[in-house]
Amino acid sequence: MADAPDRERYELSIDGEVVGFTAYRARPGLIAFVHTEVDERLQGRGLADRLIRFALEDVRARGLAVLPFCPFVKAFIERHREFEALVPETYREQFGL
Repeated sequence: MADAPDRERYELSIDGEVVGFTAYRARPGLIAFVHTEVDERLQGRGLADRLIRFALEDVRARGLAVLPFCPFVKAFIERHREFEALVPETYREQFGL
């Protein structure tokens, strides 16, 4: 897994092939996740969860705030409240967090 800032997304690769990504829009001090996809052949294996966890841990290490416009990222944060603090308090109600 790796950040691909030139494509504005975190990518999940298996054997050199990109099989999933979570797309974002970056602003100073902030990252807005907008869409997550995993190859249909590999769905149901928890790969998207691993990708989102990697992305959120990286964002936290970089000191950025998160806006989870992507429904999958929002649902992940709902299930893993340790990441809720990444969403600025003023936006949590908007995202139902």
